[in-house]
Parts: sequence; C-alpha cells; structure tokens
Amino acid sequence: MEATPTSLTPLKALDRIQSIDVMRGIVLFGILLMNINGMGLAHAYDDPTISGGATGWDLYTWITTNMLFEGTMRALFSLLFGAGMFILLDRMEKKGAGIKAADIYFRRLLWLLFFGLIHSYLILWTGEILFTYAVMGFLVYSFRNMAPKKLIIAAAVLFSIGTIWNYADYKSDVKFMANVEMAEQFNTDGKALTDELKEATEKWDDLQKERSPKAIADYNANMKKNYFGVVAFLAPINLQQQQYYLFRYDLWDILSMMLIGIAFFKLHLLSATKSYRFYGIMMLLGYAIGLSVNYYEVQMIVNHNFSLLSFSKSSITYDLGRVAVAMGHIGLIMLFCKLPILSLLKRALGAVGKMALTNYVMHSVFALFIFTGAGFGLFGAFSRHQLLYIVFAIWLFQLIASPLWLKYFAFGPLEWLWRNLSYQKRHALRKKRSE
Repeated sequence: MEATPTSLTPLKALDRIQSIDVMRGIVLFGILLMNINGMGLAHAYDDPTISGGATGWDLYTWITTNMLFEGTMRALFSLLFGAGMFILLDRMEKKGAGIKAADIYFRRLLWLLFFGLIHSYLILWTGEILFTYAVMGFLVYSFRNMAPKKLIIAAAVLFSIGTIWNYADYKSDVKFMANVEMAEQFNTDGKALTDELKEATEKWDDLQKERSPKAIADYNANMKKNYFGVVAFLAPINLQQQQYYLFRYDLWDILSMMLIGIAFFKLHLLSATKSYRFYGIMMLLGYAIGLSVNYYEVQMIVNHNFSLLSFSKSSITYDLGRVAVAMGHIGLIMLFCKLPILSLLKRALGAVGKMALTNYVMHSVFALFIFTGAGFGLFGAFSRHQLLYIVFAIWLFQLIASPLWLKYFAFGPLEWLWRNLSYQKRHALRKKRSE
C-alpha cells in the first residue's frame, strides 16, 4: 500500500538516534573551531604566517587544531549528512512512499542548495558547505541501496583519485619552485629568462602579493565596509568556491565520506550499540594512524617554515590522516554516548545536534555581526588563539539555548522551515503540552 502524503512526516523525538544527535552537536562545534579562522582572519585558514600569528599560543593553536580537527570535522559532518539522508529515504521507503520519497528527498536538496546560496552570498560565509552538500546529495541517491562493503570500496576509490590528483599537483609545484629558483639565478647571472621562467616568476610574484601586508590590510578594509560593500567583495570569492572547489576537491573529500556514512549506519556503528571493546579499538587504531600522519605533516610544515612545497607535500597524505583521526573521533564519541556519565551534557549536545542547520547558520550570523562592517567590524582584530574565546562563548550559548528552545518547540527554526518546504506541508512548530 502506498503511503499517503500526510503519513510522510519528519522523525519524531522518540524515533531519533540519540548518539547521532550527540555526535552531530560535537562535530558542529568542531566545525566552528576551524571555520572561525576564515571568518575572522584573511587567508589564515591554512597558513598562520599570513595573518593571525604563527608564534607562541597562536602556533600552538594552529598545531593542535591541525592535529585533531582539520579535515576531520568536515569528514564527520559529511558522514553524518550521508547517514541522515539515507535514514530519511529508508524510513519513507519502508512506509511504501514510492516515488514520493524521491520527490521529498530531491525537493529537500533543492531547498538546501538555495539555503546555501543565501548563506554564502547574503550571510557572507565563503566557506559554507550547504550548497556543496546539496550537489553531492543528488549523487548520493544512486548509492543508497549498495551494500556497506561496496560503499566503502567506492569511497576508497574516490579518496584514491583525490590523492593521485594531489600528488600530481605536488609534482607540478616542485617544478614550479625549481623554475622560480632558476629564474632568480638567471637574474643574478644577468641571463635572459625563457618564457617558462617568466611565467613562473609572474606567478610567484602574484602569490607573494596575496600574502603581503598591504594585501591583508586591503582585505581587512574590504571586510569592514558596510553590508552591501562586503557582499560585493565576497561575491567573486563565493563564485570561485562553488565552481572550482566543487569538482577539484569536493567529490573526493565530501562524497566519499557521505558514502561511508551510509555504510556505517547500515553496519550499526553510529548508534552506540557495538561493544566498548569495539569502539575502544576503533578509537585507538584511528588515533594511532591518524595522529602519526598528522604529526608528520605538521612537523614538516613547521620545519620548512610554512613553505608552499611543504603544504603541497602534506596534501598527499592529507586524507589518510584526517579520515583515520575521524574514525578515532567516532570511537571516542560512541564510548562517550555509551558511558553512564555527563547525561546533562549529552542532552545539551543532542539538542545542538537536532538543531544543526539552525546552529550552523547561526555561527555565520554571529560572525557577520562580530567581524564585518555590518556589525562591529572586528575582522583581523584578533590573533588566532584569541578567536577561541569567541568560539567558546558561542558553544556555551548554543549549549544553553538549544535545549531551552527544544523544550517548547519541536524543531529548530530553520529545520522547521526546511521540513515545511520539503514535505509541502505546514508542521506544528510549538510542542503540545503533553509532549
């Protein structure tokens, strides 16, 4: 019997998997920990020597976040998105929804894509990920019925393609830097430069200009303009993100983790139902491999004074390190969910996770008012470690506000809007007194 439109409704509180909500809340906080560098500093997400400070506490902050969080939070966020979209489809298909399940699924993604455009161009976050998740979600649909083993193999193939591309880019960068050095030697010896050496010199000069104090000062000044001035300044940056990065990185970075998310959900790894021993081994093995790789990368970059080639070389092992650490995080989070401790914190984190879309966009709204000229205009005013104080304040606010909101309302504001648009039906926002 085919389900009627009215029987297709969002998950009720009792149907939710608490461990996934807790994990989503933790990961959302980790995402802010990384994103804050792009929200408050110019070109400092990867390279701390450009702005934000690369000594003392700022260096320690960069090392710690790169060892434990860089790439891993995005990996887990993608994994959870893949699992969440599968849960949505699986639940509707089991109700006999048929083609209506696909209607809701793709309509949900279309609205997410629209939210992503608003988030990037109007809420002014160039690192936003909703647009990308929507595009990757269209591709995920075709993989939903695959067995876990095949999903993991498909993800491994995608990772391999990305790694091969990174290696090719590294070899290209090696040649580029060799040409730069050769051009400098030619200039010293008074020799005429070849066209290839001229091209390398011009490219190198452009890279140095982007890193120069003047360029950073100009970037800071543009971010301190009025709202529409910042919109105009960031629009071409957003366009590049959505064009180039989508096919160069996101297929291998994000789609792969979405597939792993579906596989892990099917294997019951995300529901905290496996044994303590299982999750303990998962944690230890993931951290042993991932932190070793990440330590190698961080040490190499620092020892080579944050050179272009050190960053480029580190990209070859990037996925191995970040995915392994992400597996360690999953093991640790599932152990945390299983242990009979800190129940109040778990409930608060679960509430943050239930309102992930609202809380994610809220991060950008806070950043808009704190850093841009539409608010306090403090872009570039904080060092890297000082930005952590803002992160901790937002964490505390959302840990308090999310449970309070969900005490009276069934969904977060954006979750409620998204569901209404997806199901083409108005759902009650306020909880009934008996709930």
